[in-house]
Amino acid sequence: MSAGEDIVVLGGGLTKFARERSDGTPIDWMIEAALDGIRDAGVDPAEIEHSLVAYESEILARQLSMGQVIQDALAFCPRPSIRVEAGGGTGGAAIRTAYAYVKSGLCDSILVVGCDAVGRGVTSATVREVYALSGDVDFEMAAGGFFMAYYALMMQEHIRLYGTTEEQMAHVSVKNHRNAQSNPMACMPMAITVDDVLTSPPVVAPYKRLDCAVLADGASSLVIATESWARQHAASWRDRPRVYLTGVGCGTDRVRLGDRPKPYPGLAHFRAKREAAQMAYRMAGIKNPRQDLDVAEVADTYTGAELQAYEDLGFCDYGQSGPLTERGVFDLGGELPTNTSGGLIGQGAPPGAMGLAQAVEILKQLRGECPKERQVEGARRGLTDIHGGTASFSIVSILERRD
Repeated sequence: MSAGEDIVVLGGGLTKFARERSDGTPIDWMIEAALDGIRDAGVDPAEIEHSLVAYESEILARQLSMGQVIQDALAFCPRPSIRVEAGGGTGGAAIRTAYAYVKSGLCDSILVVGCDAVGRGVTSATVREVYALSGDVDFEMAAGGFFMAYYALMMQEHIRLYGTTEEQMAHVSVKNHRNAQSNPMACMPMAITVDDVLTSPPVVAPYKRLDCAVLADGASSLVIATESWARQHAASWRDRPRVYLTGVGCGTDRVRLGDRPKPYPGLAHFRAKREAAQMAYRMAGIKNPRQDLDVAEVADTYTGAELQAYEDLGFCDYGQSGPLTERGVFDLGGELPTNTSGGLIGQGAPPGAMGLAQAVEILKQLRGECPKERQVEGARRGLTDIHGGTASFSIVSILERRD
């Protein structure tokens, strides 16, 4: 095993994301995604040295020690395996953990697979309870708090500070649902208008139903390795574009919104996201994100959260995300196309799979393998951004094509 080598992303796999998958269990979907990723990588599964399983909740998965079951099902025994969990940021944490394992020399190749079942097969009461347990159980949740309200409070403050409008938020929903129309794995492909979003049923002001990400079932995977391992074991290494994982950043913030420092981040901003982005940018040599990146997948749990993400990721100044979104800067054909997969709003939001699914989209964008309707021409460098809680935990990853 060799430490310090450049790290490559050899393949990515994805299952259908759906409001309810009745065709099996989370174990079945993880195996489906894993085999898809291994096929895409062009490697013999017997040669992969390690596995990493990512899922948020045993309650939702209906299985304790799911990684051990997956290891057995994939015939990976007796090779090592590990499980990662970080709420909504679980998939991103899996990518960073896999990077660390390979970069340090603990292994030269690793299969990363993530999944969750939060669709209609699980009662909404159960999902709400599990998500509540992701917050500060002793304080926030005992006082009746819930994440949707916290995100709404954050966006209300953004509106107060910068004059961001609900119409600008609605543009995010229109864009992401539209992008999902060319993604056969997406849960909610829709052609909608700003008016449709604004007149959809209210949830928590300023958010309405079409401002919100969609709870879904699904799984995704990546195969990550050292460059020398890829050269030796990946049949297609010389035949297609090579994609490297060049930056991985992580940031955290106070769990309780009211405890966060003022004036920054206050209620309107994601300090953990800014910290994670700056760490990843330093690793990848990115100086001006909007110019240096060609495509991005960012956490859009709500439309306003995507606008807030643009600012803390350094895509624009604070308060400018709304006007730039109205101008189409983040649309396909714009300056920095974002959430070309449809994002969490259009593709769906199973926590353990989300961050990995973002990376699968960026991988395919950099290889030029997306359907032409959503392919970003000449894409060379892409970003993924995912978080847990109200961005109390955040992960940013940078993928880069090198020919």
